Amino acid sequence: MTSETQNIEFKVTWKDEYLKWICGFANANGGTIFIGKDDTGKVANLKDAKRLMEEIPNKVRDTLGILVDVNLYQTEQGKYIELIVEQYPYPVNYKGQYYYRSESTKQELKGTALDKFLLQKNGKRWDGVPIPNVLIKDLNPDQFDFFRKRAFRSKRIDEESLIDSNEQLIEKLHPKEGNFLKRASILLFHPNPEMYITGAYIKIGFFENDSDLRFQDEIHGNPFEQIEKTTELLFTKYIKALISYEGLNRVETYEYPKEAIREALLNAVAHKDYAGGAPIQISVYNDKLMIWNEGQLPDNWTIQTLLNKHSSKPFNPDIANALFRSGYIESWGRGISKMTEECHNFGLPAPLLFFQSSGFWVEFRKDIYNTEYLQVLGLNERQFDALLFFKEKRKITNSEYVKRYKINERTARYDLKELVEKNLLIKIGDKKSTKYTYR
Repeated sequence: MTSETQNIEFKVTWKDEYLKWICGFANANGGTIFIGKDDTGKVANLKDAKRLMEEIPNKVRDTLGILVDVNLYQTEQGKYIELIVEQYPYPVNYKGQYYYRSESTKQELKGTALDKFLLQKNGKRWDGVPIPNVLIKDLNPDQFDFFRKRAFRSKRIDEESLIDSNEQLIEKLHPKEGNFLKRASILLFHPNPEMYITGAYIKIGFFENDSDLRFQDEIHGNPFEQIEKTTELLFTKYIKALISYEGLNRVETYEYPKEAIREALLNAVAHKDYAGGAPIQISVYNDKLMIWNEGQLPDNWTIQTLLNKHSSKPFNPDIANALFRSGYIESWGRGISKMTEECHNFGLPAPLLFFQSSGFWVEFRKDIYNTEYLQVLGLNERQFDALLFFKEKRKITNSEYVKRYKINERTARYDLKELVEKNLLIKIGDKKSTKYTYR
């Protein structure tokens, strides 16, 4: 039997409300609705099949303004109808309401979700929408000067652009449509973007655990200011530096590679869905740092797509273009691999990526296997020594533990179990094949 999927829906009988399902398929990736089959795909023998063959296409045309292919099938179990719905390049509505097929459900689009859908169907992005009643003279001239210096230093604008007027520079960057500035111009160059864009700022918090927030900060301003101020604040207040000396020179070694954190921050700013109204959020813990931004992956992309070599598909093309011209980001989709390389060179695990609901997470994990961190966890001498001794190997087996400390297997299992409970090791396998890997 076949089950319902993103592109398949089963209905035992026809009801006019199923026009909403057809609307949802047309607005998504198309699909097929079988009338006369139950939820498992079993034929239920559709009555009045011939009459429905004539009525349904007319109702679809008159109510939705689209056409569907309708096919009648006769089986030993009875009759059923197949409705084939194509994906439409323009928005389709059912009596003024917009529906969208997501996985195996029908969703009515409202609010920001509807705005985003209509923009996408009309070939626009959030940052490309024009804003009335904002003029170039309302923008911050100092920010234009900052952009020129950065862009010229990165060799991504020519020398002539240094003497261009602010209006000429806007024309070259394209965050303008006709006589109106786009949202990108407001976000990039306005002295107070939050007058027009709710949640266009960054929050940082230091947490002892998920429910214990110790202190926090907010960073406001345009993206250039947010990037610079957030990076500085993270590495002066939130991220510790180990102090050492090379002769008379003081050397500071931070817990995380600055370039990797900065790259993740740049990605969050460039790809954030600013229509959602939620700020970028950075959560710092004793053993990890997490960066969250509201947003979506490109159609048909997964986390694995990001981990492999991939093209650059910015969620906000005009904002990304300005960040590229000013030398902040590259245009080849190398952000994730760059973060991974920096962490590897720093001796840290690769960052973890999560996409949940409407948000995207990047999680950096600290090297917790160091004397300073382990000393405060109440470990016995064997456990403490084992974590440091087997660190290069990145795994411990029960037999290795028994051999090194000349103890019985039961004691070894107890020690290793306790390290798993303290989130220092991960248990893999069972009985003789059991091994304990580093996080």
